[in-house]
Amino acid sequence: MTKRKSIPVALTIAGSDSGGGAGIQADLKTFAALGVHGTSVITCVTAQNPSRVYVIERCTPRIVRNQLEAVFDEIPPHAVKTGMLYSAKIIRTVADFFLNRKSPPPLIVDPVMISTSGMRLLEREAVEVFTKKLLPTAALVTPNIYEAEILAGEKIRSVGDMRDAAGIIQRRFGCATLVKGGHLPDSEEAVDIYHDGRSELALATLYIQGIKTHGTGCTFSSAIAAYVAQGLSLRSALKKAKRYITCAIENSVVARRHFVLGKGNKSEHLTPARRERKLQKKDA
Repeated sequence: MTKRKSIPVALTIAGSDSGGGAGIQADLKTFAALGVHGTSVITCVTAQNPSRVYVIERCTPRIVRNQLEAVFDEIPPHAVKTGMLYSAKIIRTVADFFLNRKSPPPLIVDPVMISTSGMRLLEREAVEVFTKKLLPTAALVTPNIYEAEILAGEKIRSVGDMRDAAGIIQRRFGCATLVKGGHLPDSEEAVDIYHDGRSELALATLYIQGIKTHGTGCTFSSAIAAYVAQGLSLRSALKKAKRYITCAIENSVVARRHFVLGKGNKSEHLTPARRERKLQKKDA
């Protein structure tokens, strides 16, 4: 009998996007593109498209817990990412599940709080549970500018502000932090700042003009999880995931009248300005 190839397993815990560009759909497509078997726990069903979120229907904590148990009983993942969790009860269910496991896999938390169209994707009363119960269990949290402002309690208007916020979040919640600068105003670069309590790293690329995409945050965090599932260190996974999402944006295609992310693991030399640079810690 021919011996079959074995591949890593990654799990996404997130909401379903009926438009196919974000959430569970984006995560599973990313896992598949990177050669990782994707499993899923659906927390919410949404009626949405690239323009707006119409309705959110949350799952019960019981079915969320049952999905987690079903995955871990037979195909335990090598890495996990969370996306839209929405309610305090769902967050407690997920956090308690991992806290009660002896050797949980690395957890990448994408703190999905507000949609691009402005709809809340994390209930206000759930923020405290999210920060106190889930973040301390995470290997990495990946907030965008708006989410980092909430978590750090500071306004962010520059790369320096991003560095400060990454340090605050890391110290406050004890997990490595990647503040994503894609929404930073008046910047010619898409800069992400990583802080793990020991060192800092900036990942920077030029903005890709003329493309408005949906689901980049989901895709970026699921790419990180996929590379971690493959056995890469967190820093190496970040670097490869940054290249992946940049390529996916560069290779965007049009579905009807909306841009959708394209191939993320091809044409990695298209942008000559793609680079990584280390940041020196500020003087005390």
